[in-house]
Amino acid sequence: MKLDVCFSPELLPLYDLRGKVAVIVDVLRATSTIVTALDQGVTEVFAVATLEECATLGRDHGCITAAERDGIAAEGFDLGNSPFGFLNKDFPVRGRTLAISTTNGTKALHRSLDAAAVICGAFLNLSAVVDFIVAQQRDVVVVCAGWKGQFCLEDTAFGGALAARLVPLGYDVAWSDAAIAALHLWEHAQAEWPTYLLESAAVRRLNALEYHDDFVFCMKLDVYPHILPLWQADRLINVAGGK
Repeated sequence: MKLDVCFSPELLPLYDLRGKVAVIVDVLRATSTIVTALDQGVTEVFAVATLEECATLGRDHGCITAAERDGIAAEGFDLGNSPFGFLNKDFPVRGRTLAISTTNGTKALHRSLDAAAVICGAFLNLSAVVDFIVAQQRDVVVVCAGWKGQFCLEDTAFGGALAARLVPLGYDVAWSDAAIAALHLWEHAQAEWPTYLLESAAVRRLNALEYHDDFVFCMKLDVYPHILPLWQADRLINVAGGK
């Protein structure tokens, strides 16, 4: 099996996702938030591209609504795009559905639906992603959400971390310069993770918005090894078992 890394959703027209597993990754913060929400008892997640769709799901179907643009919580929604919104005991989410729309992550997901399986990955659930991929026995493309079409370090580093887990299990990255670059990035960054990212554009944006705690949390490895968001029909559900 082969593993490839797409550095930006803008590059997806160059990739054939048919028959493959697409791993959507928006470490800061959409996929990290979705994984956290499912761990906290959200039953299913409607990841939508527009604010209008998100608001409609909240109004017509009683979903919790979470929305963000340019890193800032959108007005008129229950939550923004922080995993801590789902860890707040004063805002119970267990047993409810979630509608979420973000600047990059949910759009990347909707551009990847030609794949045989679409899952969400984050450092928080890295082992669950590995387990699912190994069980599927398919080629894999990591789709980095990036930032408004541009390359970002944290999503690419996730691709490298995933490659580091899968190469010893027989997955081939040697055919893809993008996958090799992601793996080398992770090998270089791992020893000083997450300090390595402090100068990255995404972390500087979050720090400017006073979301440094989000950064620290989203960099943790395998906090939720039992959470694997899988796209089924029109929503994400957890298929790795859980609480």
